[in-house]
Parts: sequence; C-alpha cells; structure tokens
Amino acid sequence: MALLLTASAGHATRSVTRHDGSSGLLVSPSLWVELALATILVLATALFHGFGLLVIGRALSALDRGTTEFELNPLSLRGAAYTSAVVLGLLTLSGLEIWFYAFVYLLIGATATLQDSLYFSTITFGAIGFSDAPLAVPWRIVGAIEGINGVLLLGWSVAFLVAELQRVRHR
Repeated sequence: MALLLTASAGHATRSVTRHDGSSGLLVSPSLWVELALATILVLATALFHGFGLLVIGRALSALDRGTTEFELNPLSLRGAAYTSAVVLGLLTLSGLEIWFYAFVYLLIGATATLQDSLYFSTITFGAIGFSDAPLAVPWRIVGAIEGINGVLLLGWSVAFLVAELQRVRHR
C-alpha cells in the first residue's frame, strides 16, 4: 500500500493503492470520530447480542414446557438436538454481528469490497487476526475495538451455552 500524506483542512489526505490494484483518495477521520463510531458499534452489538440471547433463552424455555420430570442426557439424540439448536442460534447471532460490522466497513469506505469487509470482520471478531491489510489505515482503531468486542460477545455466548446446558442437565 503506497501512501502519500498531505495536510488538508485538519484531516490527513492519503492517496492509496490497495492490494486489488484500485487507488483513491482517503480523508482520515479524527481519532474522536473513530472512537465515537467504535462506541456506537459496541453498544449496538452488545444490545443486539443481549436481545438475541433473550430470544434464544425464551425459545428454549418454550421447548422445555412439560418436560421437567426428567433430566436431558447430552449424549441422547434429544440432548444432541437441543445442544445443536443452541449452538446454531449462537452462531447465527454472531454471524449477524459480523455482517453488521462488514456493512459498516463498506459504508464508511474502510474496505474496497464486501468480500474484503466480510473477511476482515470475521477474522477480527473471532480474534484470529491474520492481517489488517483489507482495512484502510484511518479506520484501524475501529477494527481493533471490533476484536475486543468480538471476544467479549463470543465469551458471553459460551457462558450462555454452558449455563443452558447445566440448566437442562440438572433440572
């Protein structure tokens, strides 16, 4: 990535050549704009995640009605189906959050393509962190905060899964 830095109205202007050969002019946002956007994204995904866990929990409770007389064996067919339903719900929730970040990256011009946005968001959210090459330099802090947010949301999902499996195992 070739960078040419000049001053323009309080913002850094950069001429960039991306890895796909496209080039363009980027106006660097201020640190405060990056932090404000990252804060909004964290709040939105945390609220969405909490609501999603509430919906999954209520759906599972509805499935439980009338089955409190026995404990669910995780090695049974019913136990495996129950666990799979919880895991698929959690994966769907995380997937929607990853797509949300990907669309925001594309909208603000931090990535060149939807594929780059989705790739970057996925590896960042899951804290895999292969590279931040697809992300424009002015938006790196938003990407870093997505990584922290993703780890916390995935941890919350694991805690929910463990609590749910403990609940049905010992009812």
